[in-house]
Amino acid sequence: MDFDLSEELIAVRDLAREFAEKEIAPTAAKDDKEKTFRGDLVRKMGELGFLAMVLITEEVARVHSAMRVAINMQIGPALTLLQFGTEEQKQKFIPGLISGETIGCFAITESDAGSDVAAMRTTATRDGDRYLLNGAKLWISNGPVTNGGLVYAYTDRAQKHRGMSAFYAELNQPGLTRRTLETMGAHCSPLGELTFDSFPIPAANLLGREGDGFAICMWQLNQTRLNCAAGALGVARAAKEAALNYCNQRSQFGQKIGEFQMNQDLLAQMIAHEEAARLLVYRAAWLADQKRPNNLEASIGKYAAAEAANYAADAAMKILGAYGYSTEFPVERYYRDAKSYQIVEGSSNVQKMIIAQDALGYRKANRG
Repeated sequence: MDFDLSEELIAVRDLAREFAEKEIAPTAAKDDKEKTFRGDLVRKMGELGFLAMVLITEEVARVHSAMRVAINMQIGPALTLLQFGTEEQKQKFIPGLISGETIGCFAITESDAGSDVAAMRTTATRDGDRYLLNGAKLWISNGPVTNGGLVYAYTDRAQKHRGMSAFYAELNQPGLTRRTLETMGAHCSPLGELTFDSFPIPAANLLGREGDGFAICMWQLNQTRLNCAAGALGVARAAKEAALNYCNQRSQFGQKIGEFQMNQDLLAQMIAHEEAARLLVYRAAWLADQKRPNNLEASIGKYAAAEAANYAADAAMKILGAYGYSTEFPVERYYRDAKSYQIVEGSSNVQKMIIAQDALGYRKANRG
C-alpha cells in the first residue's frame, strides 16, 4: 500500500490547515462560550470547496470540532442527492448546499428512534402533488438554523422499514416548529427539535421511490460517519499537541514534566491510538475514492477514531491538571467535544455491533 498523499492532496490539506488556523481558531473559544453559529464561515468554506473530504475535516476539527459538524450537515444531503436524486433535484438543491448558502441538515433521530432508525414514527401522507409531514425529529444538528435538508418518514408503516421514504425539504415555511436544545459540547453547532404539523413537501422532492428511505438513510449515514471519524482524528490531534506543548513547558520537582514516565506513558498511548485510527479512517476514505464498498471499514475507522479522541482528551486533561480543567484553555473544550464522537452517526456500541456481526457472519456490512 502507498501511504503517501499526492501533491494535490497535500496542497488541499495545507490550505485547509491555513484556513482553519487563520479564520476559525482566533474566535473558537469566544464562539464556543457565546454559542455562536458561524454561517459566514460555512459560506467561506463553501467558496473554497471545503465542504467535503476527510483531510479537510480533520484540519477543521483540530481547531474547532463544532465547525466539523457544519461540514457534515452540508455534505450529507448533497452527496445523498447526488447519489439518489433526479437531475432536477440535483440542479435545484446541491449548489446551495456545497456553497454554504443553504444551511443543511438531515432529520432522522426521534425520541424513540435513535440507533433503531426503523422505530421512527414521523409520517408523510400523499395529498395530491405533495406530501404532508407529521411528527417530531430530535437532536437535529443545525435544527434551529437550517433552511433545507433531508427528512426521513414513513409513507407506509405497515411495511415496517420497507415503508420508509426520503425527502428533501425546504424548511422555511409554515408547519414547522423549532426548539433549541442545550448540550455539553459543540456549542457552535446548534442542536434542535423539529416538529412537523401537516408540513407540505412537494411530491417532486421524494428521493427515489416510496419505500427507498431506509436504504437511502443507511447509505447516507455511511458517508457522514466517515466524515465524523475524520473530525475525531482532528480532536485527538489537538489534545495530543496541547499535552506535548505543556509537557515541554511545565517544570515540577526540578525537571520538565515530560520527563516523568507516567506522562510519557499517556503521551505514547495518545500517539499510538491516534495514528492507528488515522490509518483506519484513511483506508475507509481510500475505498470511498475507489467507489468500493466500505461500510465495515467506515465503522471500524469511526469507532477507533472516537475512542482515540476520548482517550486523548482525557489524557490531556490529566497532564494539564488545573490548566486543562480551566475554561481559559482549550483542553476542556476538547474534552467536551470528544464525547460527541462516541454518540453521533452511530454510537460506539453500534459500530461494535456492526463490526462483530460482520465477523460472525450474522449481517455482512459490505453486502452487495
